Amino acid sequence: MKFDPIASGNSIVYFENEGYTALNSYLKEEKPSKIFVLVDSNTLQDCLPIFLAKLETEIVIETIEIEPGESFKTIDTCVGVWNALSELNADRKSIILNLGGGVVTDLGGFVASTFKRGIPYINIPTSLLAMVDASVGGKTGVDLGVLKNQIGVISHSEMVIVDTNYLKTLPGKQMRSGHAEILKHGLITSKSYWDKCSDLKNLTLESYDAIIYESVQIKNNVVTKDPKEKGLRKTLNFGHTLGHAIESYLLEHDTKDAVLHGEAVAAGMILALHLSEAEYEFPSQEKEEICNTLLSIYGKISLNHEDYQHIIELLKFDKKNTHGKINFILLKGFGEAVLDCQISNERLLEAFNYYKNL
Repeated sequence: MKFDPIASGNSIVYFENEGYTALNSYLKEEKPSKIFVLVDSNTLQDCLPIFLAKLETEIVIETIEIEPGESFKTIDTCVGVWNALSELNADRKSIILNLGGGVVTDLGGFVASTFKRGIPYINIPTSLLAMVDASVGGKTGVDLGVLKNQIGVISHSEMVIVDTNYLKTLPGKQMRSGHAEILKHGLITSKSYWDKCSDLKNLTLESYDAIIYESVQIKNNVVTKDPKEKGLRKTLNFGHTLGHAIESYLLEHDTKDAVLHGEAVAAGMILALHLSEAEYEFPSQEKEEICNTLLSIYGKISLNHEDYQHIIELLKFDKKNTHGKINFILLKGFGEAVLDCQISNERLLEAFNYYKNL
C-alpha cells in the first residue's frame, strides 16, 4: 500500500522507498558540502548499513556516533557532536542526517539547529516512538540533568523518512514503548482509533504501516494548527506531565530501576485518567477498561508512598507550567481534552494510591 507524503510545517514526511528517492533528489539539487550521519552505537550496527545502501551520492559521508539511551541526551553529548563537526570541517552548507530513535532525532535536530547558527538536517527515525512522535513536529532538544527536554528549539527538518523496515531491528520492549504514544493518540482523538490500536495480539509488523501513517496524520493535524504549543498542541502531552516526572525520578535514583519513556507515559496516562474521572467525570467503566489494557501491556511501575511527594516535586519543571502553576491535560471523554487543569496535592496522592492498588 502506498502512503502519500504528509506536509508538516516546512518539512515533508515521506514513507518507505519514496523517502530515499526524495532524499537522493535533495542531495543532488542542494549539493551539500558534506554529509554527516548521526547514529548511536545500536543504529550504527543495525541500521547504518541498510541506510547507506539507499544513498546515491558522491558527496563525502562522515559518521558521528553517540552513546545510546536517555541518559546521554545531554548538552555534554551535544558538545561532543559539535566538536566532531568542527574537527571534520563541517560548514554552513553541510547537512546532518539523524538515523536513530527519539534521542538521536531530538539531539541531532538541536545540534544542527545551533551549529553555526543552524545547518539543515533530516530525520530518519528507526524506533516506533520516533516514527510516530519524536521526529515529527519540529521539537528538538536535550535533557537538563534528569529533567526531560528542558533545553531546545522548535526547528523543522528538511524532511522525515519513515521506513518501517527499521522496526525489524527493534527489541519488543522498545516497540511497546513507542506504542504508548499511539495509544495516547487514540485517547486524545477517537475511540475507534484506540480500539484499532489497543489489541496488540492482532497487530503485525505489516499492520503497523497504516497505524504509523494515521498516527503521523493525527500528530501533524495538531501541530499544524498550533505550532508553538499555545493551546491544542498541549493535548499531545496527555499522560506526559506525570509520566515525565516518574521517568525523571527513576533516572535520578540509582537504587530504582529506570523505565522506558513509553512505560512511564503509560503510568502517567493511568494517573491522568483517574484525575479525569475525578475532575471531569470521564466515564468510569471506560476508564477501568483503558487502565486494564495499559496494565496488561506495560505492567505496573513499583512506586511507594515515600516516592509520591518526590515525583510531585518534579512536576514544577514541566514545560507546560506558567505563572508558577502546574498545568495538566485531562479528558472528559475520548477526544475531549481539557487544557491547563490545576490539581490539588490531595487529588494527586489519590491518583497514586489508585495506581498502586490496581
